[in-house]
This record gives sequence, C-alpha cells and structure tokens, in this order.
Amino acid sequence: MRIALYQPDIAGNVGTIMRTAACFSVGLDVIEPCGFPFAPDRPERGLRRAAMDYGARADVRRHADWAAFRGATPGRLVLFTTRAAIRLPDARFTADDVLLFGSEGAGVPDAVHEASAVRVRIPLAPGARSLNVAVSAGIALAEALRQTGLYPA
Repeated sequence: MRIALYQPDIAGNVGTIMRTAACFSVGLDVIEPCGFPFAPDRPERGLRRAAMDYGARADVRRHADWAAFRGATPGRLVLFTTRAAIRLPDARFTADDVLLFGSEGAGVPDAVHEASAVRVRIPLAPGARSLNVAVSAGIALAEALRQTGLYPA
C-alpha cells in the first residue's frame, strides 16, 4: 500500500503525511510540480518541521509529472475526493492500493479522476466542505490498513 500526493501545495502537509507514512511503513509518492521547493537534501522549513526526524525513514518516491507516476506505479488507484459517490465506510481496499490525494488548492484534474479505479469520499457533517489533506490521508490510511490487516506489528 502507498499514499500518493498529486502536486501538493503546502510543505507542512507533505511533511505530516511523510511522517504518517513512515510510522505505518507505507510508501509515499509525490507527483510534481509542488507548490514549494521540494529538495530532499535541503527540505523546506515547514516540511522539515512537520516530518521531524521521520523524513529519513520514509520511503518517498518523486515523480516529475503524472505520466511518470503512472509509468512507475503499479497498483489500483483509489482517489479521495469530495466528488466521489462511494463513502469511506463502504469502500473496500486491497494490499496493493495507492491512496491518491489531490493538491490542497485545486484537487486533481478530470483526467486523474478518470484514471482512478475507485473514487472515495470521507463523509462529513452537513455544511462541512472538506478536511485538511494530511488529516484525510491519515483517516483513509487507517481504514485501508484496518481492512487489509497491514498494520505494523
């Protein structure tokens, strides 16, 4: 199982998701371009602060663009989007799923929606529009790991 971020805008969110991925032994794919300088040898301050010392433990793969990501990443794409019909409690996950999240400002383009095998939404209270992407990734990963039994020992 992996988490993938499509053109993320906020370094702190990427750092938080990097830390989450490291703590649960799942990989993280970052599909560029990012809305901040993403240099592993000199991480941006927000990314460094959020990832803490887990950044070095994380299995992070960078992809120059969507095409590079698709060419290098096997597994079923599960897109998390507010536009999905399938609610998280009704979704079924497999061990090779790639949990995909869009950028904080723009989400993902229609072509990415079309390329995703499954589109899932996290149900929210009436009137609530969306969650922070790092919170969404944590909620989604927890449910996917619970269903597949892939939690670390």
